Amino acid sequence: MIHQLLAEFMGTALMIIFGVGVHADEVLNRTKFHGSGHIFAITTWGFGISIVLFVFGDVFINPAMAMAQLVLGKIDLIYFLTVSVVEVLGGIVGSLIVYVMYADQFKLSEKDIDPVIVRNIFSTAPAIRNLPRNFFVEAFATFIFLTSIMAISARAGNVPGMVPLSVGFLVWAVGMGGTTGFAMNLARDMGPRLAYTILPWKNRATSDFKYGLLVPGIAPFVGAIVAALFSKYYLGL
Repeated sequence: MIHQLLAEFMGTALMIIFGVGVHADEVLNRTKFHGSGHIFAITTWGFGISIVLFVFGDVFINPAMAMAQLVLGKIDLIYFLTVSVVEVLGGIVGSLIVYVMYADQFKLSEKDIDPVIVRNIFSTAPAIRNLPRNFFVEAFATFIFLTSIMAISARAGNVPGMVPLSVGFLVWAVGMGGTTGFAMNLARDMGPRLAYTILPWKNRATSDFKYGLLVPGIAPFVGAIVAALFSKYYLGL
């Protein structure tokens, strides 16, 4: 169990290093790939998650996936709560590593870049703030995402390397759309959001925990429950 929890911690941290790191590289001043755009960022997210799955194997790196497994009876409540906390901690540590890597660029960008844009390097935000609709989008996106992962695992799990690559392409595809930034993962959003709250710089925006707790916090668990039930009772997985 300790080994698996360490894998969840390090896997989530590595996912965030890829994901938050690419946003820092795309947004901040004096980076190598400043202004490279969304396709650059989401491609790094997708293949970064593939690498995490290749390195650490059978990990959730997402409390919503842990919730789906809880509903399916694969894990118990204590393990669900423990792994969720560990993953959020991994998200915090991964974000702090990104800050250390880009500390010079963060300092150079303090006066020039909107603080909300800097916050959004770490956490997700909606294109249009409409909390009921944002909640629905995040829950539905998580339902599609987790159902697809469970189907991939069940039907292609015996082919070496197929699951990590397929999940990477799935992240790439889901990330091409969406109105909420497609967190679909409490650890992906809350870990970096908490890290943003404690990092040292003067020109800081609010961490917007109201949005963070409601949309990328609670909505993915709703999507996860529906995904588990749909996968079991309709797809027969």
